[in-house]
Amino acid sequence: MIRKLNVRLLLVVLLFTVSLAEAQQPAKVPRIGVLGASPLSANLARIKAFREGLSELGYVEGKSIAIEWRFIDGKPNQLPALAVELTRLKVDVLVAFGPTSTQAAKEATNTIPIVMAQVNDPVGAGFVASLARPGGNITGLSIMAPELSGKQLELLKEVVPKLSRVAVFGTSTEPGNTQSVKETELAAKTLGVQLQYLDVENPKDVDIAFRNAVRGRAHAIIFLQSPVFSSRRKPLAELAVKNRLPAVYPQTDYIDAGGLMFYGPSMSDLFHRTATYVDKILKGAKPADLPVEQPKKFEFIINLKAAKQIGLTIPPNVLARADRVIR
Repeated sequence: MIRKLNVRLLLVVLLFTVSLAEAQQPAKVPRIGVLGASPLSANLARIKAFREGLSELGYVEGKSIAIEWRFIDGKPNQLPALAVELTRLKVDVLVAFGPTSTQAAKEATNTIPIVMAQVNDPVGAGFVASLARPGGNITGLSIMAPELSGKQLELLKEVVPKLSRVAVFGTSTEPGNTQSVKETELAAKTLGVQLQYLDVENPKDVDIAFRNAVRGRAHAIIFLQSPVFSSRRKPLAELAVKNRLPAVYPQTDYIDAGGLMFYGPSMSDLFHRTATYVDKILKGAKPADLPVEQPKKFEFIINLKAAKQIGLTIPPNVLARADRVIR
């Protein structure tokens, strides 16, 4: 009897010890991987907005959440390796900062949830089956809005009254580029504007594209989303001024770098909202069940310094509609 009692007592002590050890173990800190197709320096505003979104949801970086940041250092061919590196770290969620990084993430994993922060055409690019029902391991935010291209051309026509020819700079290999071109073509037909599409696949093609735009007698330029452009914001703005070509750019950073105009989705809002997708996935939601959302906020920014250098006068009624004016 005493022997049996000792055995039972020992079992109780062991169970109590194991339970106590388990209770003292820290909870697993979720790990997020962030992948960007442009240098870190070009993503500071987006990182800030994403961090603020996480903070508002109660996450503290380094304590309740860990983030692995991966950005290329000017070499786009690094992207696939960086995506694979994040998957090997077994991150709980992979956040892709754009279409090219979303493509790299998609090729690296079909099991880890992927949140795209800003993609032109996620359906056309093959990232999701539909906006309402993504159907796979990818969800997030789309920047494609039907009225976007039309609004950009309208604004160009208001600041360049004789506008009839516009050069469109894009990168054919960029996911969503084809749809962006189609939307711009539809808007151009409505406004009676002729487009000249110029494919810019690498930085050395930029100068060639500008020469072709001038030869084609373009009155203005629309820049589409491309990692080729995002790493050369200041040189692009300088070339536009040098060639006296008014231009609309795909992100606000170009305007701060000397570009003329931006009209499009608020990037800070998109990256702030990206955090909500991460939160939902960490709490058990599946990407396949989270609809892709479209832009809710748009911004219009004008750089009067660039306008003066080009020799362009911005009409007062256009200035009055700007959310921000750089003087």
